Amino acid sequence: MTTRLTVAQALVRFLAAQYTERDGARQRLISATWGIFGHGNVAGLGQALVEYADDMPFHQGRNEQSMVHAAVGYARQSNRLSTHAVTTSIGPGATNLVTGAALATINHLPVLLLPGDIFATRVADPVLQQLEVPYAGDISVNDSLRPVSKYFDRVTRPEALIPAALQAMRVLTDPVETGAVTLALPQDVQAEAYDWPDEFFAERTWTVRRPGADPTELAEAVSAIRAAQRPLVVAGGGVHHSRAEEALAEFAAATGIPVASTQAGKGSLRHDHPQDVGAVGHTGTATANELARQADLVIGVGTRYTDFTTASGTLFEQQGVRFLNLNIAPYDGHKLAGRPLVADARSGLTELTEALQLHTHRVSGTYIDEYSLDKERWEQRVDACFEADEPDIRPTQAQVLGALDALADESDVIVNAAGSLPGDLHKLWRARSRDQYHLEYGYSCMGYEIPAAIGVKMAAPERNVWALVGDGTYLMMPTEIVTAVQEGIAIKLLLIQNHGYASIGGLSESVGGERFGTAYRYQSDDGTYTGAPLPVDLAANAASLGMRVLRAKTVRDLRAALAEARAADTPTCVYVETETADTVSGPPPAQAWWDVPVAETATRPSAVKARELYERHVSTRRRHL
Repeated sequence: MTTRLTVAQALVRFLAAQYTERDGARQRLISATWGIFGHGNVAGLGQALVEYADDMPFHQGRNEQSMVHAAVGYARQSNRLSTHAVTTSIGPGATNLVTGAALATINHLPVLLLPGDIFATRVADPVLQQLEVPYAGDISVNDSLRPVSKYFDRVTRPEALIPAALQAMRVLTDPVETGAVTLALPQDVQAEAYDWPDEFFAERTWTVRRPGADPTELAEAVSAIRAAQRPLVVAGGGVHHSRAEEALAEFAAATGIPVASTQAGKGSLRHDHPQDVGAVGHTGTATANELARQADLVIGVGTRYTDFTTASGTLFEQQGVRFLNLNIAPYDGHKLAGRPLVADARSGLTELTEALQLHTHRVSGTYIDEYSLDKERWEQRVDACFEADEPDIRPTQAQVLGALDALADESDVIVNAAGSLPGDLHKLWRARSRDQYHLEYGYSCMGYEIPAAIGVKMAAPERNVWALVGDGTYLMMPTEIVTAVQEGIAIKLLLIQNHGYASIGGLSESVGGERFGTAYRYQSDDGTYTGAPLPVDLAANAASLGMRVLRAKTVRDLRAALAEARAADTPTCVYVETETADTVSGPPPAQAWWDVPVAETATRPSAVKARELYERHVSTRRRHL
């Protein structure tokens, strides 16, 4: 039996029938579609979404990049088991997807991209917004999505949709390969009819695998852990993707091995778990980083060891340190010349715990006492950063986080991605649940926070979802506030004004750049941006987009405004002005290095001094072989 439909109609019907299943739980794989329509998709996918509105919910976006961010936020909150599709027209609508696609792929988060494309038949050539390539007739701007997609196909014939759609679902549901998946859809093909086999529209359930460990690799891993005197777990985002938090907590409690976390892995253990020692790496805690420096075995669980985690190869400095990498991806399992344990994080941790319990293995009490005392000292430093002795003065950024930390409980989710906030949050925030800490730091994309918070709230409408946004990020992409207002998505926006790129300003100063071009100020006569602060009212801008805005001038005001926003059932913004960009944010300085190359030759004293310091740090780098 067959059914005659357009390519776009067939695709929408197909997507509505796709499901995932893991641990006995089944859910829609593509639960909704975001779209902005133009001539490249309005008559195809636009018409199909109207035709099958009962089967495929639709959300109207304002910016193509931000629609991808919303889908990614939804996918992460849904444990990668459900996501959204995003459709755009051709030309700028399609190229606006590239940044969002890169973010999704780098963070191993599934999203389906459906950009319109130029005519497959070439009857209208060049079509509006078409990039002509003299040396190749089959290239369009959509090809810019190839390097940032885990799977890419251009559907130039109706019958080609069947294998392309099936391959797309395979990649979206593969825990190793998942990321952005792109099906480029020529606008003429979208509207072309075809007799589709009815089997194409039958419900399909894609099982998300939990592979266990190879017995030989497991035995070698157990031997390595038993031989270690000062082991340390580095928990990455794979712990969350696998829902392995409980398994990690059992492993840590049984063995006494301390657990540090990357940005993606923070919250793998609650902050008050005895074995949680906080963040690791350049934005880490003194406790975790000192343990990392002295560790003889580093047990990476679901981490890809970015330069922030390894302090650009300078953190794990103990002579003879070795790495044991539990990772579902063999590529990451072999990093740092580590011993791979290729398995799902939850399956692998469970198997490790059971095997070690046979030997009643546990680290020494002296080691446990040491890191427990260090953890207490760090918590005292956090308390000091959060404390505000004078509640009627303007808060520091750390005090802003402290006010929110005092208010939050397990139901709150904080979303952030870029600026000075990620470093402060990684060091200071006390994660109370497995999914409270939502930091996108794989791509650290400015503009992610507001649309991602919308996606998170869609996936978990019962949760309090906070988008923590600095002024630099806000100016990049505030427009999805309109979407939140339109659809009644009650996100909370904490908007922090410090008049510039605070994070990069500090980095610029440390590498001899003298904060050049990082403050939001008028230009001075010498061409530097050192004049008066710009008269920009971001709170008024948020209000003009339809959001309720609460202004806070002091710590006392801030506490009241945050409480009022948290109780609100409409999109609400808390606006607070903190320090200017040329002052520090308040938390302890970096506890480990990060490699940002400094000018090798310079005449300005700041750059000369920075280069001397840089060379001292570079000399401590090591390659683990």
